Amino acid sequence: MAGVVLETLSNKKLTILSVSLIIILTVFFLIGGLVAPAPNSVIPSIAIKCIDLEQVWQKKSIKDITAFVPRGGKKQCHVVNSFHDPAIESEHIDANQVVFAQIFPLPRDDHFLDMSRWFQNMIAVVDISVKFSEKNAYPEEREPEMLLAANLFYRDKEDDEDDWKLLASSGRTSLKSEGNMYKCELLPLFELGSVHYDYYLINIRLPVHVKSEVNHIGEMEDLGIIVIFQNGGFTKVWFSIKTALFPVVLGVLIWFWRRVLTQGRSTNLTERTLFALGVVLSIMNCPVEWLTLVVNMPFMMLLNDIRDGAFYAMLLSFWIIFVGEHMLDQLDRNRLAAYWKHLTVVLLACLALLIFDMSERGRQLVNPFYSIWYSPVGAAAAFGFIIVAGIAACLYFVFLCYMVFKVLRNIRSKRTKLLHMSTLRRKYYLGLIFRFKFLMAVTLLCAALTVISFIIGQVSEGHWKWGDKDVGLEYTSAFLTGVYGMWNVYVIALLSLYAPSHKKFTSELDDTDSNSREEEVQLTQLPSEASNLASFITKPAAD
Repeated sequence: MAGVVLETLSNKKLTILSVSLIIILTVFFLIGGLVAPAPNSVIPSIAIKCIDLEQVWQKKSIKDITAFVPRGGKKQCHVVNSFHDPAIESEHIDANQVVFAQIFPLPRDDHFLDMSRWFQNMIAVVDISVKFSEKNAYPEEREPEMLLAANLFYRDKEDDEDDWKLLASSGRTSLKSEGNMYKCELLPLFELGSVHYDYYLINIRLPVHVKSEVNHIGEMEDLGIIVIFQNGGFTKVWFSIKTALFPVVLGVLIWFWRRVLTQGRSTNLTERTLFALGVVLSIMNCPVEWLTLVVNMPFMMLLNDIRDGAFYAMLLSFWIIFVGEHMLDQLDRNRLAAYWKHLTVVLLACLALLIFDMSERGRQLVNPFYSIWYSPVGAAAAFGFIIVAGIAACLYFVFLCYMVFKVLRNIRSKRTKLLHMSTLRRKYYLGLIFRFKFLMAVTLLCAALTVISFIIGQVSEGHWKWGDKDVGLEYTSAFLTGVYGMWNVYVIALLSLYAPSHKKFTSELDDTDSNSREEEVQLTQLPSEASNLASFITKPAAD
């Protein structure tokens, strides 16, 4: 009788396979730790103060928006080092004529650098501290309010130095008072899903209107702009890993499914779910990111989030089904409807994450300055959503541990059946039980690292947006490449070990006693004509 590879593979071959996969997994961690640089780079800078001598800010047409260039080019703006510059008083410059400008990337050793498409994405936040001034005090009974009017321009190396093209334009509000200083939280400025151009120019002004209390907040000192983007070196390593894994996983997946179809029987739920997991992983591995080096694809961050979300949903669903198939009775097994409650919760949670992501990054495809964190209600909802998502991930892991515990307890309670078997057969099934327990332990380890990776990723990305400079969990390149490699190694191992085996083992386990009637048992849930170990787990224990 044939089972799956996990049950029929010899100890020697299983050891070689396990050691090989462990070595491959170790290599993924070493690649991230020794080869890849840090995942992201952070470039802080102080915006240069330009003076709008011609007051072009009053022009309403988008086509007439003028770029204020702080350095380089023939049309470099008039720059002052501080607001105490004598030129401001002599020229009667008011706040509406001040434009904070900065070009990215910043020059290094008097050499102008350019952005690289390997950077993939770019986030900018603004850091503002305004000194309290009695001459321009804000009413104490009201919260101070600040409005930032921002323009984002771009150009390439082959363009003229003054040929800046408008990419996006918007205005944002955020400020809090604290003692004799107005402390503005880190304010998300914009988020670009691709870094397709060579240079980016940011212009920010704080418009002041006599009839409005907006921006009447005190004495402005400096305005800091912090830019965060993915390291080009890390991107190259990441692309290489995905390019190498995609054909490997796809090849193992095709081999697995062909093995299943050659059995001449209907597929079972575990096989179908495992195949679906392999398909989703292959989609996530597909290295379409290479196209971003040639084509401007600002939707790539959203596409990657959708692919990652689909993998999370499939992986979490697979674990529920995979463990449940070894716990339910014979009547409920191999029926997707038996898991509808668990799967509904998982899919609804993943759908909520998709809606949350679409509400921000979907809008940013049209307006990079948009952020759900700007409004107090949106910020509270987003922050609460991250907390709830983290708690839900932890609860899922606890529930999965509970399911695995029930399966292992069920196996332990029925070990009395092994006492009535021959020595050879008893050793065989004890070996199978050990293999299954080890696989369950690996599953829980993979689930734990997945939950940790999800939580750290949410916090690390979100702390720039909710405005806290001190809160943040840094994850290294080794952790990112290691967890990603772990998912692939885990799925490859399952596809290999749960593929139907052509090896027959009944004859080797026949007892010399022809009158012995021993029940064949197996750990895997396959149709009765192929395997019976799940039946061993789910049948009532012998008296």
